[in-house]
Amino acid sequence: MIDEILSMLDADEYPEVYEYLATQADNDDDDGFEQDSPYDMAIQLLDLDKPKDLPPYVIGMIEELFAQEINDGNAEAMNDLGAQYYDGNRGFEQSFQKAAYYYTLAAENGSRQAQENLGYVYYYGRLGAPDYEKAFHYFALGAFDGHLISLYKIGDMYLNGLYVPKNEREAFHIFMHCLETMTPQAEPVVAGPVYLRLGRMLLNGTGTDKDVKGALVCFQRAESFLYDMVLSGNVMYKKSLASAIEGQSKARAELAEALPDEAWRFD
Repeated sequence: MIDEILSMLDADEYPEVYEYLATQADNDDDDGFEQDSPYDMAIQLLDLDKPKDLPPYVIGMIEELFAQEINDGNAEAMNDLGAQYYDGNRGFEQSFQKAAYYYTLAAENGSRQAQENLGYVYYYGRLGAPDYEKAFHYFALGAFDGHLISLYKIGDMYLNGLYVPKNEREAFHIFMHCLETMTPQAEPVVAGPVYLRLGRMLLNGTGTDKDVKGALVCFQRAESFLYDMVLSGNVMYKKSLASAIEGQSKARAELAEALPDEAWRFD
C-alpha cells in the first residue's frame, strides 16, 4: 500500500508525507527497524504538511489504517476517525452521521473523549434537533473524568438554562473552576473559550459583579489563546477570536468614559 501511495504522491507538494512514507517503506524492508503501527501511522499522516488538504488516496489510506485498528477493538482509533468526519478537515468528508457512529462505538468501548464528543453532537443537534438531556449526560461523564471542555460546556448549559435550570452564578463558578484546575494539556483548547466567557460575564455583570478591567484582561487572554487555536487549524474559532477582539473594544470604551475629561498627557 505504501509503495502505491508513494508512486502517486507529489514529493514537492507533500514533502513531509512523502518523507515519512518513504521511511516507513524502508523500515518494512529492513530487519533492524519496524513500521509504525497502523494507528500511529494514521495519526502521524494527519499531522503532516498542515494546513493543506491531503489528496484523496492518502485520506483513503488513513481510513484503511484506522479501520485495521478498529477491527482490533482500538477505541482511540474509533474516536479519532469519528473526529475526522465531524470536522471534515484535511480532505475528509464532513459527515455527522459517520462521526456519531464512530463516537458511539468508541464510547461503548470505554472512551471518555468519545463521550464528550457525543455531547457536542447532541448539544448542537448534528443529527437533527438538539437533545440537551443527552448532551448533559455525555458532558457530565467527561467532566467527572477531568475533561475541562465537558466542564465548560456544562457551564454553558447553566448559563443558558439548557436542560438544567438557568443559573448564571453557577455558570460563572464553573468557568472559574476550569481556570483553577487548568492543566498544560488542556490549556491550548480550553483557556481561550473559557476566558472569552468570563470576559463577557464580567463586562455585563452576569452571574458576578461587573468588573470592566477584569473583563478587558480576560478578553486579551482569550485573544491570545484563540489566535493560536485558529492558527493551528481550528478555524471554527474565528468567530470567537473576533468576539474577543470586539470585547476588548467595548471594555476600553467603558473604561475611557471613566477617565477625566482633560486631554491625556504622555510626559
